[in-house]
Amino acid sequence: MEITIVAVGRIKEKYLKEGIAEYLKRLSPYARLAVIEVDDENAPENLSPTEAEKVVKKEGERILAKITPSSFVIALDLKGKNLSSEELADLIAEKQLGGQSKMTFIIGGSLGLSQEVLERADFKLSFGRMTYPHQLMRLILLEQIYRAFKIIRGEPYHK
Repeated sequence: MEITIVAVGRIKEKYLKEGIAEYLKRLSPYARLAVIEVDDENAPENLSPTEAEKVVKKEGERILAKITPSSFVIALDLKGKNLSSEELADLIAEKQLGGQSKMTFIIGGSLGLSQEVLERADFKLSFGRMTYPHQLMRLILLEQIYRAFKIIRGEPYHK
């Protein structure tokens, strides 16, 4: 399977880069993985709703340009469906068995995802109602994808 993560913004923190690199290495026996970073828009603290919408829309255009038309797209969204690790593994396995060879996960910027990106998504996934920094979310997502492949293969992984 080919998995792409399209994420808004760059990772600057060393500890996050190291964690991400570790999970990319761990995932290499299970899938081809690519992380595509798209530029985030400058978004000062006191944006009006109209300005915030423009920021999200510009970031969304960059995200959509990176999605392969044949890819199954999973957008990380607070309003999405909460899945257990086992349920995420089932979703990935179901797509693999159904002949879906490409899967794209989308992580938006600090203001979320545009309506256009959410409409393109085949599935909206929530990691709960808590808010996480989008840079940290990349590491959390990679860990859960790794855990899913361990579950799919019936391999041991710490609980």
